[in-house]
Amino acid sequence: MIRTGGVNRPVEFSAAGRLEVRITTADVGKRVSVRRLSEPGVAGEKFTDTVGVLTSWDDGVLLITRKSGESVRVPESALVAGKVVPSAPARRRGPAASYEELARVAARAWRPVESERLGEWELRAAAGFTRRANSVLPLGDPGRPLDEALTAVRRWYAERGLPAYVQTATGAEGTQESLCAELERRGWVREVTAEVWTGGLAPVADLSEGAGVVLSREADEAWLARYQRKGVSEVALRVLGRGSPRASEAERGGGPSVWFATVPGADAPAAIGRCVVDGRWASFAAVEVDPAQRRRGLATAVMAALARRALDEGASAAWLQVETDNAGARALYAGMGFAAHHAYHHYREPASAGTDR
Repeated sequence: MIRTGGVNRPVEFSAAGRLEVRITTADVGKRVSVRRLSEPGVAGEKFTDTVGVLTSWDDGVLLITRKSGESVRVPESALVAGKVVPSAPARRRGPAASYEELARVAARAWRPVESERLGEWELRAAAGFTRRANSVLPLGDPGRPLDEALTAVRRWYAERGLPAYVQTATGAEGTQESLCAELERRGWVREVTAEVWTGGLAPVADLSEGAGVVLSREADEAWLARYQRKGVSEVALRVLGRGSPRASEAERGGGPSVWFATVPGADAPAAIGRCVVDGRWASFAAVEVDPAQRRRGLATAVMAALARRALDEGASAAWLQVETDNAGARALYAGMGFAAHHAYHHYREPASAGTDR
């Protein structure tokens, strides 16, 4: 007999040997691998395996959060094996980076108009322009119990006429599976999941000569004409970097360096892109191509030109974000040597309307 969270029952055997449950409630917060009996009526395998962070073990049910952010409920009575596994698998390629490092770099690349500290959390607002710039970045301790912190968060955003969002991450060392589970337990709704991918910068720079790509410190009217977010406001321009002091600050070594790329076209640019250089990191965003001119290598040319400029400024690694259902972009970036680092999510407060990411 073995003990599993307070329940004694027989151990099953497999051809490989004895199956054992080697986890207890003391392992909540750790990355685990568990095997459970398949649900009655499910065809195929007798067992189902799940790997993720054990985010809770209450009332005879284990809650495991996978790398994708999906939560899986496993009844104690169905558990036949379980063990703690390394907190993050070794990456096969790409620059080494912790989640916290990437989260802070990403935050500096997409600055809000207004921010305030709540302990180690950062509350960010930009009149509703994108969720990233209008959400809490919860790195560390808010300095008070979670329920009190969330109450303060909702009050802060309500004062600005905005719904409260919390940005979280899963799937890498130091990510926030437990916080995701706590938010879901309190009724917060996950509205968006995307991924942050990382890769080497030099291979991107070598992909194309980038002929015809014009680089600028500002998003001019032509660039904005191609940008998909229509009706861009002055607030949005400040988030993007146009009209802010960041370009001149970067030239003096005082902040991230923002660059905009344009491939001129007849009525509007054929392609655009944005890059922010911050230490060893270069971020790529807003890479958009005229639908009539796709499959001509314009996106690659834009990124290559921006990558060369970032290399000149001392960067060596790159990151970008990609939607989980954007097959074309995922194939493009994988071909450039990028690979998924972690998933990130935006949780909206209960009973509140959404806003564009």
